Amino acid sequence: MDTPFDSDNRGRRPRLRRVTTALLVGTALIGVPLGAVFAFGSPPEVQGKPIETSLAPTASGSFAGLVHQVMPGVVNVSIAGHASPREVADGAGGPRGGEGSGHQFHGAGSGFVIDPAGYIVTNNHVVKDADDITVTLSDGTKLPAKVVGTDEKTDLALIKVKTDRKLTAVEWGDSDAAQVGDWVVAVGNPFGLGGTVTAGIVSARGRDLNSNPLEDFLQIDAPINPGNSGGPSFDASGKVIGINSEIYSPSGGSVGIGFAIPSNLAKTVIGQIRDHGSVQRGWLGVQIQAVTPEIAAAIGLDKAEGVLVAAVQKNSPAQKAGLQQGDVILSFDGKPVGQIQELPRLVAATAAGDTVQVKVLRNGKTETVSVDIARLAKSERVES
Repeated sequence: MDTPFDSDNRGRRPRLRRVTTALLVGTALIGVPLGAVFAFGSPPEVQGKPIETSLAPTASGSFAGLVHQVMPGVVNVSIAGHASPREVADGAGGPRGGEGSGHQFHGAGSGFVIDPAGYIVTNNHVVKDADDITVTLSDGTKLPAKVVGTDEKTDLALIKVKTDRKLTAVEWGDSDAAQVGDWVVAVGNPFGLGGTVTAGIVSARGRDLNSNPLEDFLQIDAPINPGNSGGPSFDASGKVIGINSEIYSPSGGSVGIGFAIPSNLAKTVIGQIRDHGSVQRGWLGVQIQAVTPEIAAAIGLDKAEGVLVAAVQKNSPAQKAGLQQGDVILSFDGKPVGQIQELPRLVAATAAGDTVQVKVLRNGKTETVSVDIARLAKSERVES
């Protein structure tokens, strides 16, 4: 993905870039300044009392203990493949295609071990179109890998290496517990240099980059660069709270704005890929639009909340349950729906066959409707 944002003061257009490193065979990787490895001092104080954070360095100002704990579980993922004529530069590294067809390319990204048996999480865009995948462990060991399954909608992939030894695995953390201002440590393979550590904070939550309705990125300011894609971001206890995926940049290098897939979303997706080889999402069958303040006032809501049902698809779970155009969905399965992007995520995370309670506002009155959720077909859009 390579989506232009507004122009900056220099007339160049900052761009959203996936952070792989990719090169045509025969081209050179040119060194550029990288984000520094930071060492922070003690946490700041407010009125003489330390601020509580989920991640703080030791009293000596070092993250060395945390890095020593997690580094063996972070890997380099390198690929080789052939680009089609339509492929263009992925925007974060080098080109993956060119004039003509059959151009061979090499790419590099990052990943992390979640099971000592050799299961490794990375980004879908790291391994997409790969003919060969090689994983390099922190001790330099190189192992061939195969794709177990991928999910393009969340840009996640699960690969597996064949090994006779048990690998060092890292643990999933709770991304819902991560707060803006918490320290975060990112580990990966920027510019193909090998294991590199950067640190920063969670600078925002719930970022929607308008690529698909399931996006719910953590924004971090720890420098991540081409080659960091698929690498983990860790919390204080050395647990993964995010998978580094994209950066916002006018140049392709870090300017301090990166985006990580929340671990709680990734855990569900990766678990389904491991169990089924693909992701099975729930389907409600409605088209929705945001409830603006003007709409809220017109239908009698005190504030803009919920989502408006713009249309109900034929033969969908929503139609069978009696949901109607003009309904405002206020909650789904007991969870409030405050913004438009929340409903698709809740529906997608629901298992097919589950019966959920949907609270709606209809003709000025609230009603609760029972809906039997179906499985989202590949041909259906991920809306709701």
